Amino acid sequence: MTVNFSVLASGSKGNSIYVATPGVRLLIDAGLSAREIERRLERIGVRAEDLDAVVITHEHRDHVSGLGPLSRRYRLPVFLNRATRRNLPDQVGRLTDCVEFTTGRSFSVADLTIHPFSLSHDAADPVGLTLVNGESKVGICTDLGKATRLVQHHLQECRLLLLEANHDVGMLTKGPYPWSLKQRIRSASGHLSNEESRELLARVLGDTLERVIIGHLSEVNNRPKTALEAFAEVRHAWSLQLMVASQHEPSEIIALP
Repeated sequence: MTVNFSVLASGSKGNSIYVATPGVRLLIDAGLSAREIERRLERIGVRAEDLDAVVITHEHRDHVSGLGPLSRRYRLPVFLNRATRRNLPDQVGRLTDCVEFTTGRSFSVADLTIHPFSLSHDAADPVGLTLVNGESKVGICTDLGKATRLVQHHLQECRLLLLEANHDVGMLTKGPYPWSLKQRIRSASGHLSNEESRELLARVLGDTLERVIIGHLSEVNNRPKTALEAFAEVRHAWSLQLMVASQHEPSEIIALP
């Protein structure tokens, strides 16, 4: 069994992830235009018409802006929880087929088992995800303001982890955002800082973890080099393969055999 994984985009301007197993090809979130998602899939050698489904983590526009056109164009079923479905922006429009999951209960799409777990974020019912196929477990955990024990529990024993490190606290504090937005970002329903993300990683480290992708970096309040430096000690201690996801280009496909 193999899991193929590519971050098509990660950040406040749009988020989308491609995941494939021998039995299914799907997107996690569709926060770019449908045309841009098609283009980025082409960059990694995947045709959008070969997708089987889309899974949505929450209703914010940077996760759903291309969902409607993509679903209608390729007749893709959309997996999401009820609160997210009810709070989708009007621009999403009609979806071809909605399949509601329950936060906290695993469900399967072909040979991929998906477990949605609750996150602390300012959305209706936001979720992180673990994806399991055979011996391979992948964790996806972005858009959260607090790393709860529940989050730590579900991220144990992953081989690959996409983890938010949104901002550097100093850059955010001194930066141009209005005070109200700074408070929102730093709140328990906002986003993790580099340091908070590193602390979460340190609590879920184990022998199974091979790769960590740092995602959802603020283009105003963080830099890839700054984020990588924050993780340097943990990275060297555990010999982790560490990379930063881009807002503008898809990552290479990571294959977990």
